[in-house]
Amino acid sequence: MEHEEQGGELGEHPEDEPGSGVVVAFGRQLKALRLRAGLDRAEFGRRVGYAAQSVASFEQGRRIPPPGFIDRADEVLDARGVLTAMKEEVGRAQYPAFFRDAARLEAEADELFLYAVQAVPGLLQTEEYMRALLAMRRPLLDEDTIEQRVTARISRQDIFSRWPAPLMSFVVEEAVLRRPFGGRPVLRGVLEQILLVSHKRNVEIQAMPTDREDNAGVDGPFTLITRKNGDQFAYLEVQGRSILLTDRNEVRSVAARYGIIRSQALTPGETTDFIEKLLGEL
Repeated sequence: MEHEEQGGELGEHPEDEPGSGVVVAFGRQLKALRLRAGLDRAEFGRRVGYAAQSVASFEQGRRIPPPGFIDRADEVLDARGVLTAMKEEVGRAQYPAFFRDAARLEAEADELFLYAVQAVPGLLQTEEYMRALLAMRRPLLDEDTIEQRVTARISRQDIFSRWPAPLMSFVVEEAVLRRPFGGRPVLRGVLEQILLVSHKRNVEIQAMPTDREDNAGVDGPFTLITRKNGDQFAYLEVQGRSILLTDRNEVRSVAARYGIIRSQALTPGETTDFIEKLLGEL
């Protein structure tokens, strides 16, 4: 879940992409309720605080409506929960198809352990860093998709204010902390963000030095997710494909690997000193 974006066996759900599936079903329901209320798009938009053009995009399934819009629309149209009942499914559609099941598990996690080798993990990113990464994607993403994914990634960071707080651990390769994606000011901002998050009692962040001669993470990035009932999953992601491991033996192997990686990395305190040193060099 490095950038919440790399996707496959976890599930390609093209029917849920903007322009089809649950997004279109919501749009049709929204339009039917608006017409029943006798409102044109301009008047309805005025009442819910959105431009008529945005309302048209929601109704046509070209854009995914935010939760606040759904709540307000349900109220204005006297929908009696018809629209809000779809809010969770519509919300899931804001993520790339391959990431949706992982996003649901992440939101329910009691423990979340992540090893990052390519980019700062999405949960630690600043908005500027997010935009820089998304703008680099090839093929290019359109502006609506970029906005949608930025919003989705920011909403994931609500996990830090959840209570009871999940136990969270991040091991990030040194090279990731040095890559100036978006420019040096963007890098400075995300390093400062990492320091702020590292001060939370339920979070430990460790850097893996590039000069380590022994690194158990040579097979690549992964995320370990543990639910309150003890069920554990391993999420693997690369090049727009993803796999969610559920087999206990496979997951146990990944968990053991993470334990070794943590032991090889800098301690949280050493990592804080290292990041402060990097900031001093910028």
